[in-house]
Amino acid sequence: MIDFYASRPGPFDQADGLRRLFAASRAVFVALAANARVPFAGVLIERLTTAFAALGRHVLVVDAAETSPAAPELAWLDLAACIEPLAPHLSYLPARGLPRRHVDTRGCADGLLVALADAAPQADTIVVHAGASDLARLFMRRAVRPVLMAADQPASVTEAYASLKLLALRSGWRAFDLLLAAAPNSPRRERIAPRLADCADRFVGAVLHDWAVVDPAAEAGDVPDAALLRLAHGLLETHDAPAAAPAARFPVAPADRMPAWH
Repeated sequence: MIDFYASRPGPFDQADGLRRLFAASRAVFVALAANARVPFAGVLIERLTTAFAALGRHVLVVDAAETSPAAPELAWLDLAACIEPLAPHLSYLPARGLPRRHVDTRGCADGLLVALADAAPQADTIVVHAGASDLARLFMRRAVRPVLMAADQPASVTEAYASLKLLALRSGWRAFDLLLAAAPNSPRRERIAPRLADCADRFVGAVLHDWAVVDPAAEAGDVPDAALLRLAHGLLETHDAPAAAPAARFPVAPADRMPAWH
C-alpha cells in the first residue's frame, strides 16, 4: 500500500499563458475534502487513485490538508521538481500551505490549479486533498462535485457533514460524493450514507450523489469494486459541467440538531 503519510518563474513568450490555460482545461480536478477524524484517509486516497488508474488515468495527488506534509520551499520556485513519481499511474505532491500562498485579491487560489497542470503535464487527473476552506478558495471558479471522506465513527461523519455544509454555503455546490471507510461487519456500514444524505437534503439543500465503501483492512485488488469504479467514472464526467452558481443561504442544522450517526 502506498503511504500518502509556487510556481516556476514565468517565461517571456506571450503564448505561455495560453498554453497553461489549455493544460489546466485538459486535466480533470477532483476536490477531496480532508477529514482529520478518518484514521484510514491514506487508504481511501489510495483506493480512489487505483480506481482512476483502472479507468486509464494518470493521477497526481496534491496533499494539502492541515495534517499533510508541508510543501517544500522549492515548490514556490519549481513546482515540478517537488512532484514525486510513486507508480507508473501515480504522482504525489506534499502541499500543505500551498493553497493559501496562491490566494489572489479576491480570495481565489485558482492559480495553483493552473500551475499544477503546467508542472505535471502527464497527469490527466489531479486529486486535491485539502480542508473545506482551501477547497472553496481553489475551486471558486470551477465546477466540481466534492468528495467527502468518513469512517464508521460518529465523529468522522459529523466532520464530513461540516465540510459539506461549509462548501455548500461558501461555493454554492449542491452535489457531493462520499468515500466511507468501514469493515464489512460494521453495524453502521449501511446506515451512514443514507443518514448523511438525508441531513444534507433537509438542512443544506444538497444531494449525496454517490458513495462507495472501502474496507481499510482488505488488500487492494487489481480491479476496484464496482461502486468505487462507478464513483470515479462519475467524477470524470463532471469535468465539462457549467460553473457553480453563486452560493445561496440555506438554514443549516445547529449542533444540537445534528442527526445521530450511531
